[in-house]
Amino acid sequence: MAAARPQLIVDHGSKAVLAILVTFLVARLKPRTFLKAGTVFWGVTLVLLILVLVIGVGTETSPGTRRWINIGIRFQPSELAKLGLILQLASFFSRRGVQHKLLSATGMIVFTTLLVILEPDLGTSVLTFGLGIILMYAAGVRISNISGFLLSLGLVSIPFISLYLERHPYILERWFGHRNRDETLPQGLDQIGMAHRDLNFGGWWGHGPDGLRWDYFAAHTDMVVAAVGFSTGLLGVVMLLFAYWLIVSSALQVAQLASRIRPMTPEVHGASILAIGCMFMIVGQAFVNLAVAAGIFPVTGVPLPLVSYGFSSMLTMSVALGVIHSALRHVREQLPQENNAADLMPMPADD
Repeated sequence: MAAARPQLIVDHGSKAVLAILVTFLVARLKPRTFLKAGTVFWGVTLVLLILVLVIGVGTETSPGTRRWINIGIRFQPSELAKLGLILQLASFFSRRGVQHKLLSATGMIVFTTLLVILEPDLGTSVLTFGLGIILMYAAGVRISNISGFLLSLGLVSIPFISLYLERHPYILERWFGHRNRDETLPQGLDQIGMAHRDLNFGGWWGHGPDGLRWDYFAAHTDMVVAAVGFSTGLLGVVMLLFAYWLIVSSALQVAQLASRIRPMTPEVHGASILAIGCMFMIVGQAFVNLAVAAGIFPVTGVPLPLVSYGFSSMLTMSVALGVIHSALRHVREQLPQENNAADLMPMPADD
């Protein structure tokens, strides 16, 4: 980010340090703390999502939207809503299990997503809905039940989707403009084209943070990977992808270790759901952002987690990282002692 907007390095750096401290503090808590706070936290985020529709503000590029609340501190409630949905569904499934009717869980997912759609923020709403589906799967809901839910919701939503696209024509314009961008912009000098240019100029090792004068507004937010690629080259981009893989690996380790604990307590079950949900919230958003920069998706306004400039996203993602570490520590503590010893023993060498 510093390469894209050097004048913001102090502001962004101080917020990054605060976010790291938040991660360490959250990681020291027990998963039961998050599970107990799930309903209250989710309820607060719903109030904020409703409030943003009344007093929220947009941006210069999206004047008709209401996505931020500015009360001296500018923050985006939809970022908190994703975390709130994780805590609530993890709490719900750890207490109720997945054998009962799932109308309550599906209602939580749909209602949270609907409030984000109304801002409107299509990219974040798709991520929020996908997050809910992943949480259902991580909790142990059968694929047949999830498929039935998606089919029913899809059929019911058809007339509403048509009305929504009619009221917000920029969505289709952006989609078709993205598909035809090579024809309409021969030189490719839109956001995606400039990001590709800067990534190509980066080469293998990059040119350092001062080699380029960034000339497009999203260089430190949506297209920040172009700044990473130009400054540090392909090596820096690969290291960034590896960092996201470490998050995936940690969350999958939580689920793997939790499956070996018998009997599985509600807290262990909840910890596993929390870890998978927080992992998808971070890595799923990173995938969408990188797909936009690669030209696969149209521009969605989704920041790159833990890298893009913006305190709402950074703070939320730092809490999610802390939750994953808390869940990993808890399941390791709950493993039988013989399993812990087996994990630490080196594998015998072949003769």
